[in-house]
Amino acid sequence: MPQSAKKPFIDVLSGQRQTVPPTWMMRQAGRYLPEYREVRAKAGGFLDLCFNPELAAEVTLQPVRRFGFDAAIIFSDILVIPYALGRSVRFEVGEGPRLEPLDDPAKVATLAPRADLGKLQPVFDALKIVRDALDPRTALIGFCGAPWTVATYMVAGHGTPDQAPARMMAYRHPEAFSKIIDVLVDSSIEYLLAQLAAGADALQIFDTWAGVLPPTEFARWSSEPTRRIVAGVRAKVPDAKIVGFPRGAGALLPAYVEATGVNGVSIDWTAEPAFIRERVQSKVAVQGNLDPLVLITGGAALDRAVDDVLANFAQGRLIFNLGHGIQPETPIAHVEQMIKRVRG
Repeated sequence: MPQSAKKPFIDVLSGQRQTVPPTWMMRQAGRYLPEYREVRAKAGGFLDLCFNPELAAEVTLQPVRRFGFDAAIIFSDILVIPYALGRSVRFEVGEGPRLEPLDDPAKVATLAPRADLGKLQPVFDALKIVRDALDPRTALIGFCGAPWTVATYMVAGHGTPDQAPARMMAYRHPEAFSKIIDVLVDSSIEYLLAQLAAGADALQIFDTWAGVLPPTEFARWSSEPTRRIVAGVRAKVPDAKIVGFPRGAGALLPAYVEATGVNGVSIDWTAEPAFIRERVQSKVAVQGNLDPLVLITGGAALDRAVDDVLANFAQGRLIFNLGHGIQPETPIAHVEQMIKRVRG
């Protein structure tokens, strides 16, 4: 793994507060950038872009070139693991992902026991290209979806407002649902280790749908699988730096941090600042948590919101980010305004 002693993003995850917090944005390679839209049109389908190493590397680098972010995150998707497990995965324009649903135990029995990482070689090739192109002070982040969130798409076959299909299956058929989770845990460990070997400095585990689970189910289906992934990665790379993002976890965040062993946790914009400072940031780095809608708004509202994040969290270990991904309609000038405000 590359040495990262002088990467501010890695330093924060290693326990060192930075006077100016390192900054990047979730979904920073995206449709708000004209240069991204140009490459996306050239690539064809969304997965075609993910699996073209040169083009995926190019869109990964675009926001770093334009804004000077302290971290790049490899351009890919959380659903490449189901694809590597041999499941049908496609992205419909305007509708999002479509998979063949694993909605009963008989279908779960057809699930391959492990992912074919050969299918994901383009992701590793893209990481190597980006690693070679990045400034040594800029961190490179690899990622995967958390098993719970990936399973919600696999069970329903698409995204749903509250992930009821997966929640119902976990209640009705916990053994079958556990099998999906177990396969995703093992495959995610291998996938993340391969990303580290290809040049990633740190990893993020996105649990976008963690917040729909009640506490007992959250511990079982969000925290515990993430703990297993962290432990599995660290069994081979003991100092691996890992950020968790159990979106919407709220009051369950301290238990998540305690259970999983992550180095940092990403928080959404609804998090209560004093609670996070006292119960979470006292133990790990915090990443977040600007509302993506205030970034669209801009002006004085954006300045106030940036100042609030800094006032709430910059006295401790902070990685400045959004509370979720940047929206396509965000003006570039507002991103520039945000960065200027953070860097003072």
